[in-house]
Amino acid sequence: MTYDFAPLFRTAIGFDRLARLVDTLPQETASYPPYNIEKVSEDAYRLSLAVAGFAAEDIDLTVKDNALIDSGRVAEEAAKAEFLHRGIAARAFTRRFVLADHMVVEGADIANGLLNIAIKRVVPESAKPRKISINTVATARTIAAEPAQAELPKAA
Repeated sequence: MTYDFAPLFRTAIGFDRLARLVDTLPQETASYPPYNIEKVSEDAYRLSLAVAGFAAEDIDLTVKDNALIDSGRVAEEAAKAEFLHRGIAARAFTRRFVLADHMVVEGADIANGLLNIAIKRVVPESAKPRKISINTVATARTIAAEPAQAELPKAA
């Protein structure tokens, strides 16, 4: 499906990224691994992925073009085990999360089968609202003096 954003671009400034974002949206929604997004504070978030069976070295986190890409692959030696019943899904996965402007991934840790990723909004000073002063221009009025008439000599 193709969208025509030309009418939007006629009146918007700096939103050319919108077309690229639409192109990066996933075509089908993946449900593995399950995840939570928590708002920790006004500018901090925590993304938690359930990655039971994965070690830290099995998971790769990448930030590219305002997207956080989480991927995991089970180590080869663990995959060769013989299972009588396999209820814990340890299949390879790739999850993509679009990050808003000024969102920074601060770090990640894995504990108890959960991968916790700390994300924070860091707005640069140049992007914060600022007050613009309005200067008034004083127009100088110059009145041109008419040339003084030369005094005529008085008749005696």
